[in-house]
This record gives sequence, C-alpha cells and structure tokens, in this order.
Amino acid sequence: KCLASSAVAPAAARQERAGRGAGGPQGLTEARRVPDEHLLSLKFVFGSSAIQALDLVDRQSITLISSPSGRRVYQVLGSSGKTYTCLASCHYCSCPAFAFSVLRKSDSLLCKHLLAVYLSQVMRTCQQLSVSDKQLTDILLTEKKEEA
Repeated sequence: KCLASSAVAPAAARQERAGRGAGGPQGLTEARRVPDEHLLSLKFVFGSSAIQALDLVDRQSITLISSPSGRRVYQVLGSSGKTYTCLASCHYCSCPAFAFSVLRKSDSLLCKHLLAVYLSQVMRTCQQLSVSDKQLTDILLTEKKEEA
C-alpha cells in the first residue's frame, strides 16, 4: 500500500508541471488555482487531510530548504505551530500522524504535511530558502534533538 501511494502525489505533480509549460505571470496564477474536479479527487483519495493540506498551502506554510550539494528538505509549519520536516524524495514526514497512521497502521496514504508539500510543488507556492550544507545539517540535527 505504501509503495503504491508514494508514487501517487509525485506522479501527479510531474504530470501537472508537464502540462503547464513555461507560463509567465498568468501561468503562475493559473497554477495556483486548482480545478474543482481535482479538488473533488483529492478529497476522495485523501479525505479530510486534503482540506487541511490545502489550508497549509494557502497559508504558505511550506518552505523548501536547499543546499549547494543539491540536498532538498521541506519544512512545514503545522496547524499546531510545530514545524515538521518532510523529505519528498523518500516520502517521509517527522510528524506523529505519519508515524502512526501511515507507517504503523497503514490506514492513510500520507499525512497532511507531506500532501501539502506535493501540492505546493504543483502549485509553485513553496517558500524558498538556500542555506549552506552545514546549516542544513544543523537544521536536521536540531529537529532530531527536539524529537528525543
């Protein structure tokens, strides 16, 4: 179940990006508007997580942190005010819902934070932050200490 679901959102993101082309300002506006049929599909597949994820995207809660070596990490400011780290490349989020509902119980495809990351990629609404490799390592180590 998890292997199949890990391809769902990234594949949708790739398909949406490919269909958009290199639009100017008008293309960006169109990219941020999600057609109603897609919203219904998201709600059908992901349930209430879809609405919560779209809310995170609307609040611009997703930041892509990248380093010169090419490492990419997403941080999502959750609705509780806590920041979670998402690794879209390997379908991971540091939140408790991901650990419990996705990994342990396998009753969800992904958490709202990871879905928000995939949606923000498609909609091109990620905040961007470039840091040094050392700074990125420090960010990840700080989060690891907070979890412990």
